[in-house]
Amino acid sequence: MIKDVPRHKMSGHILKTPIFWTGTMDEGRRWILMTLKKRKTFWIFLLPAMILIVVFLIYPLGKTFYYSFTDWKNFSVKMNFIGLKNYKRLFSDPVIRVSLRNTFIMMAGVILFQVVLSLILALMVSETKHGFKFFRAVYFIPILISATAIGLMFRLIYGYEYGLLNMVREWFGAEPVVWITKQSSIYLVSLPTMWQYVGFYFVVFLTGMTKIPVDIMDSAILDGITPFQKAVYITIPMIRDVIASVVILVISGCFKVFDMVYVITGGGPMNSSELLSTYMYSNAFRNYNGAYASAISIVMIVMGVVLSAIVGRVISPKDDYM
Repeated sequence: MIKDVPRHKMSGHILKTPIFWTGTMDEGRRWILMTLKKRKTFWIFLLPAMILIVVFLIYPLGKTFYYSFTDWKNFSVKMNFIGLKNYKRLFSDPVIRVSLRNTFIMMAGVILFQVVLSLILALMVSETKHGFKFFRAVYFIPILISATAIGLMFRLIYGYEYGLLNMVREWFGAEPVVWITKQSSIYLVSLPTMWQYVGFYFVVFLTGMTKIPVDIMDSAILDGITPFQKAVYITIPMIRDVIASVVILVISGCFKVFDMVYVITGGGPMNSSELLSTYMYSNAFRNYNGAYASAISIVMIVMGVVLSAIVGRVISPKDDYM
């Protein structure tokens, strides 16, 4: 058997004495075999997941990083190492600046609209005594709809000849207008993106609120706290970690928005609604410049990780980082 390890405190530090064996050799062999058997079972269950992660995540990411330093084009088997030329091109590419600006515009709008609205809805529904499950199901419905279908629906809404918005204008005797312009395109493609995921984050916030201890809420009610004060001084501070997680999900999700923008505008008109994701796709599968698309992908990954880390440090409770 293994003898218990005593702990001694000295100068504020915990010192562990060495572990030593006090049993017989047969007991030692049985203990080693039992430990190896447990570890074998652990690796048997872990290995399939590790293989999938390596094959479909780590290996493609490594190849993308390698391609970003080459001149790989037209899906050719031949390529040459060109160093940082693709990354230097990013600083002089005007479409990259537009794509980066649009990505941050969408990110800001999504944070203000999705996070704030879903939090307000969750606070309101948490105070209701009836219809809790009904509201949760209704707000979650847009998540179940394909982003491509939502994009097609909004494309029909924005259409010039048969679009819903222009039909409403004609009912009131006004002339039809072109809704998707160079100035308005990024805002119009951001609306369906913001609308679709409100229900998802609403459910996340609502789930986080159910974890708040009931006795805290009961004590606050007995003290005569108002619903607004309860939301500001109790609920929101106690789900701060949930808010941080939601903001991180929103930031990472903005770098993955593609299908809805591609269906509604295709990145146009005149690249005015391009995001980093759509511009990366255009370079890879329209211009067949896989190397430059790989460089854009790496930049997107780095930006997403850095921004998520910053938000986690700023918003999350300090105890999480002690």
